Amino acid sequence: MDTPSGLPLHLHYQPPFAADTLLSFLGARALPGVEEVENGTYRRSLGLPDGRATVVELTPELVAGHVTFESSSGHASVQTARRAFDLDADPLAIDAKLAEDPKLASLVTRIPGMRVPGTFDPFELVMRAIFGQQVSVSGARTSLGRFVTRYGTPLDPPIGTITHLFPSAEQVAELPPEAFAMPRGRGKAVRGVAELVANGTLDLSGEAPMDETLHILGEVRGIGPWTLAYVAMRALRDPDAFMPGDLGVRRGFEALGLPPTSKELLERAERWRPWRSYAVMHLWHAHP
Repeated sequence: MDTPSGLPLHLHYQPPFAADTLLSFLGARALPGVEEVENGTYRRSLGLPDGRATVVELTPELVAGHVTFESSSGHASVQTARRAFDLDADPLAIDAKLAEDPKLASLVTRIPGMRVPGTFDPFELVMRAIFGQQVSVSGARTSLGRFVTRYGTPLDPPIGTITHLFPSAEQVAELPPEAFAMPRGRGKAVRGVAELVANGTLDLSGEAPMDETLHILGEVRGIGPWTLAYVAMRALRDPDAFMPGDLGVRRGFEALGLPPTSKELLERAERWRPWRSYAVMHLWHAHP
């Protein structure tokens, strides 16, 4: 289902819905020129299958129990928007399972209805994951913003602060590794993924079997377990992805008074199946 130009749609969800937490997460990672979070609305550019561009807006309306979805040019996928805000989640079932662990229960009580942010563009999400390896969230945002300004397609006309489309796989595949302003090995990984997506070898749409997609992605030199888990969690919508080596997860364990060793992390996380992705979100928000 698509949204006609100028016609707002109401996307319903099952409450509770931790909208502020979702918007805060997306806002901290918003790429200048591509997306923004302002006054309770998430807004971003999006390339359409027919080659046109649109700017979509999603605004949670908690009292009304829906998310308002608008598109400047129409034909933006409603299902993609639902996945981006994880609106098909069953928060009561997820919260109940995670709260069975007394250590995690306090986090679930503090933020009921946690969602796992998805993406409008799975290729872009993989690029974000690679750019984000071993750097801070703000550092990755800055380098990606420069990348978009230099290589993204300008919107004509721009809509407010939204000025560019994120570069497509085809565009990135044509760039030399040194274009990415990062260590050469990581630049090769960026281009390698772009080439696989551009030639159809790597399907990030979620239509292909997840194991197959992650195997192909994992064969790219420079793509490790953290990147695979992050892509599975946000792009492929795996509700049970887990990343024991993630610094934020380890800090979350420390905030709960748990030893952040790999053994303890993996053993404890078994209690949270099949919702470990949601536990990761809680752990990311557990520390100051």
